Amino acid sequence: MSDASPIYRDAAFARHTYLVVDFEGLTPAGRPAVPVEVAVLALAVAGDGLSPLWSFESLIAPPAEVPVTSSDVRMTGITASMLATAAGPERVMADLDRRLTTPPYRLVAHHAPTEAGLIAHQRRHCPVLAAVPLLDTVRLARALYPELPSHRLDGLMRYLRIEPPGRRHRAMPDVQVTARVFELLMAEGGRTGRWCTLFDLDRVGGLAPKRLASPVGVQVGLF
Repeated sequence: MSDASPIYRDAAFARHTYLVVDFEGLTPAGRPAVPVEVAVLALAVAGDGLSPLWSFESLIAPPAEVPVTSSDVRMTGITASMLATAAGPERVMADLDRRLTTPPYRLVAHHAPTEAGLIAHQRRHCPVLAAVPLLDTVRLARALYPELPSHRLDGLMRYLRIEPPGRRHRAMPDVQVTARVFELLMAEGGRTGRWCTLFDLDRVGGLAPKRLASPVGVQVGLF
């Protein structure tokens, strides 16, 4: 990753590790979405670009009462048999949290409120991850390309001429696309002067970690 941008010379930006994250989920009728896969790609500043440090991906077992429908399989390709031996979210999220040993971090996600909400509901298992601020590539893309009719990931892939991954709607391929979008946004935003510091990015596309209120005696759901 080598697109130069003045933002890479910002000390605060260069000090952080960027965790590009994506979840895939089931959509059962009458209840919130249930995550069945997570992926993270950790990026660090290296010269005038971003370089991968490590990656993490795992399937996540859904609750027994939540079926994997044919519609879910068509969307993600994840089948019930693939999930049969997967660990539950409490183990997967704890495993991910144990990777976070060298702060500071920023989470990067496409439509980050979705990931922020899921992580907040799993905060008991991933307290380090749940405290990390986010950058939303949707908001950053809207700031740079307000003329686009849509800022969904597929639309940005076409506009930015990003080669499609082997399969969309799996967590790691979507993370790889989001990482490339983030890199190109850093380059274009720096070139146009839209952002030159991490402070600029936070002002345009930053989100604080989501905090959930848990009424006494009420168990918080997954989302």
